[in-house]
Amino acid sequence: MDKVSVIADWLREHKAADVDVIDLEGRGAFTEAMVVATASSVRHAQSLADGVNRLCGENGYEFLRMDGYAVGQWILVDCNDFVVNIFQADTRRLYKLESLWSVPSSKEELQAMAESAGE
Repeated sequence: MDKVSVIADWLREHKAADVDVIDLEGRGAFTEAMVVATASSVRHAQSLADGVNRLCGENGYEFLRMDGYAVGQWILVDCNDFVVNIFQADTRRLYKLESLWSVPSSKEELQAMAESAGE
């Protein structure tokens, strides 16, 4: 199982809501993948972030830094080749992070999106 799947599954097991994985490989992005999850409270968000940090250490995944921990509205855990974003629900709706990466990566993907929108 790859790193991102391990992290996403762990978040789901620990009651994170709406866990989404966004594949950014080949998109010229700053990382290969992004995980987005919603926490039920500031304390829950901090606990999830602590758990991701611990899981990285246990599995030998690179951990660079964590931002937003004290406030807990949007905690970013930077693991170099993937990034975990843990939001409070209102903050996630405000920033709509997933929509920033919904741009198709190829002409074929754009065509497929257009065809499925017409159905």
